[in-house]
Amino acid sequence: MTQFFLDFALLGASWVLYLLVALSVVSIGVMLDRAIWFSGRDTDTEALSRELKRSHEQGQLDAFVDKHRDDQTIAAQVTLRGLAERGNGADAAAEAMHSERARWRRTAEKNLIVLGTLGNNVPFIGLLGTVIGVIRAFDDLKNKSAESESLVMAGIAEALVATAIGLLVAIPAVIAYNYFNRRLRVIMSGADECAHQVLSQCYGETAKSAPDKKDEKDQKDQKEERRGGK
Repeated sequence: MTQFFLDFALLGASWVLYLLVALSVVSIGVMLDRAIWFSGRDTDTEALSRELKRSHEQGQLDAFVDKHRDDQTIAAQVTLRGLAERGNGADAAAEAMHSERARWRRTAEKNLIVLGTLGNNVPFIGLLGTVIGVIRAFDDLKNKSAESESLVMAGIAEALVATAIGLLVAIPAVIAYNYFNRRLRVIMSGADECAHQVLSQCYGETAKSAPDKKDEKDQKDQKEERRGGK
């Protein structure tokens, strides 16, 4: 078994370098894909929240919905989902917005696991290439010749290239993974801000309708008392 792995190592680490290059292409592709996707999903949530509040106060929520219907920002879509369910009560609006947030989060996290996996494991692939290269370099010492020492040094230097390339692939992947996750948290925080604004409107409408129901009940009780007095 040991001889088998030794023979495998003596084949060289060139295949590791090709693998690292392929993984770097995958990493760059995912980064570009996520950068394009995130570029149109954020918005000024403070301004959107103020506009929503103003539209509610002026009774122009329908105009607000029409204006932002084609808005692909996450905060706007979560807000519209809540407004669509506000007639069914605050609980229904809250559940609808929670579902919308979950849907967008699932889409936003697409392929981010690839960046996280590459960032954590590519350095080990590079280290594997280095170890294989070092094994082959020391095997060259068996050849007693004037050039054996220079061949060993050249082999070790070549082997260390695999570790260097592994780090060059992993570091940008880790940075991109952390960046996109941070940006997703910021966007979802803005969506939560708008969602709470919608819920405050729902609860406010419920509170306004409550006294009316209480007055109806009082009037009904008074009528029953008058009937009883007769």
